[in-house]
Amino acid sequence: MSSFGFAGAVTPCGGRSFARRVEDAIPRAGVVVSGTVRAVDTVAYGSGPAYCCTLDDGTGQLELIFLGRTSVAGLIVGARCTVQGTARLAGDRLAVWNPLYRLDAPTPPAEANRGPSGAAPAAAPSPPPARGVETLRQAPPEPRASPSAAEPGEVSDAVEPAGHFRIYLGATAGVGKTVAMLDEALRRQQRGADVVVGIVETHGRPVTRARTAGLEVVPRRPVRYRGAMLEEMDLDAVIRRHPQVVLVDELAHTNVPGSGIHEKRWQDVLQLLEAGIDVISTVNIQHLESIADAVERITGTAVRERVPDWVVRRADQIELVDSSPEQLRRRMLHGNIYPPDKVPQALTNFFRVENLIALRELALRFLADETEEELLEYLRGADTDEVWDTAERFAAAVTTAPGTDAIIRRAARMAARNKADLQVVHVRSGDTRRPSDDGRLEYLRQVASGVGAGWHEIDGDEPGRAIIDFARQHQITQIVIGSTQRSRWRELIGGGSVVKRISRLAAEAGVDVRIIARRRDPAGVRPGETAQQRETR
Repeated sequence: MSSFGFAGAVTPCGGRSFARRVEDAIPRAGVVVSGTVRAVDTVAYGSGPAYCCTLDDGTGQLELIFLGRTSVAGLIVGARCTVQGTARLAGDRLAVWNPLYRLDAPTPPAEANRGPSGAAPAAAPSPPPARGVETLRQAPPEPRASPSAAEPGEVSDAVEPAGHFRIYLGATAGVGKTVAMLDEALRRQQRGADVVVGIVETHGRPVTRARTAGLEVVPRRPVRYRGAMLEEMDLDAVIRRHPQVVLVDELAHTNVPGSGIHEKRWQDVLQLLEAGIDVISTVNIQHLESIADAVERITGTAVRERVPDWVVRRADQIELVDSSPEQLRRRMLHGNIYPPDKVPQALTNFFRVENLIALRELALRFLADETEEELLEYLRGADTDEVWDTAERFAAAVTTAPGTDAIIRRAARMAARNKADLQVVHVRSGDTRRPSDDGRLEYLRQVASGVGAGWHEIDGDEPGRAIIDFARQHQITQIVIGSTQRSRWRELIGGGSVVKRISRLAAEAGVDVRIIARRRDPAGVRPGETAQQRETR
């Protein structure tokens, strides 16, 4: 991401066009914008950090959001830069996640005071952070000279980049993700890249172990835990070695307590990327936060290790490693996945054909959502005045009733399949607020952050009307609500069914409503439960 070219007429990717000014940008369309950084901030996004910059080109402001980072070299207040990416809505602002960027030479004072039209633009106030993002540190760093700044009149391409991130995604264990990762590493090594193994979990499989031959392995860190000696990736050693590429298997893995500063391996990966090291990793579809609860219901097995969706979606490339259910079961019978003593139980439980079909479908749908952008860009370029059905905006209306977290995750999957943003809204009613609600709301906020959704709490004595008013203000096209909890809703609205009322009001407003059955699964995540508590129960 350190450098890229800008042609006079930017038409890469088979004729895709880009907006050159912020005022011309539209959601889900490409932008190539040059401007000045007016404000920077480090915020919490999901369970990780994000570095946010406000770019002003004189026609408007664009938020630049670098997921998993606390700083970006050279991108400070006052810096001039050019960015390229796809614009999306973050609350009521346009934002670009993980854009390509290039630091530009400072604009001479006479030109810096003029916008594209020649008029002097008004001073731009620092904007609030994007909706759904909790501010961790408000004060921006003091402006300082960029270490990569070029001489006046020249453009600098020497920007310290984050590492590139590639993920091999599979439906379940045994599809060949780790083997595919190792094959990729060997190909890169043959082309001259400096590749090391940070950690690869062979699980005793001879085929996987054989693929590691010829690759440098950074020694693991031994850790004693509960009377046993275990090994984890030595993050500090990998950073000191600083290869071009490091292999980090099983992205959702929970680190052994005492093995390092991070609880989760995906947090180790973010630090490696921050250090400018390319990372190749693997993950199974059931470990994504928005999908895990559905997998629990399908398979009857608790998914204890989870990774936030935004971490996976941050990847520069996601490649599906596919295998048919029949082939997976044959591998199981041949002892290529689990030890022989575990095979009968696996075949009659998690590895049933119907489970494998469902998991494969989830993986295919997730990947299809990721690659749909080129089709959407083509549709937008067509000469028509129609409103595209793909321009959806989802809102999930939540209460503190049991099972509401599942509604958020279900809504997140719906929004992802439609390439849409998701906002989660809770209506506060002063006369029914209970002390126990605070803990449940905090848990729901964490779930919303984990799936990349915005969080909103609004006041209203009539929840149905308040939700529809919110939908109008935010141009919501789809409202997702849970099935009626009659006693609870009657407390809120004084009698009657809020589902029916929302449906009637939504029809008048032209908003679709989707009603989701509430489910409570004791094997899943419990409200207020920490990740460590979930791992040990």
